[in-house]
Amino acid sequence: MRVYVPLTLPGLAEAHQAGELGPAPLRAYAVTPGLREWYVSDDLEELEYAALGRAAAASLRLLAEQDGAPRKRVVVAVDVADEAATAAPGDDEAALGRVTLAAAVRLSVAAAVHVDADEALGDVTAAAAALEAADAGDDDAQSTVDGAEDHELLWFGVQEIPGLLK
Repeated sequence: MRVYVPLTLPGLAEAHQAGELGPAPLRAYAVTPGLREWYVSDDLEELEYAALGRAAAASLRLLAEQDGAPRKRVVVAVDVADEAATAAPGDDEAALGRVTLAAAVRLSVAAAVHVDADEALGDVTAAAAALEAADAGDDDAQSTVDGAEDHELLWFGVQEIPGLLK
């Protein structure tokens, strides 16, 4: 199963230095039965893209909590055994696709690292600042948050992590 682990650039730097994503339990996103039902698709590629989007939104939330972190969403894609990931309980939209990994995962086995392009910085910065108001029901703030989703995350190989951290 492919899982998508939301991080920030400082979190990626820590994982790179430690050689693993962790410590456990580790929150990630994947194609779960709930996500399949919500997205209404049988196309695995589309479903994985939806799980990646859920992880990118979680990365944005991490950015909102870390004032000093560079304003780029980061998601690490890792393949794990199906039994290594436990779907989050609940039927609410926030739990869709969320899984928990019971053990740390070696970073060297990651399939890819997804990171915002420099062009996304303004929108991601504004979205992180608007999250609290959006959560409180402010439609304008929600529109700002949605603006970050208009930016596709770029794909990088694990060997490119040092360059991403400069």
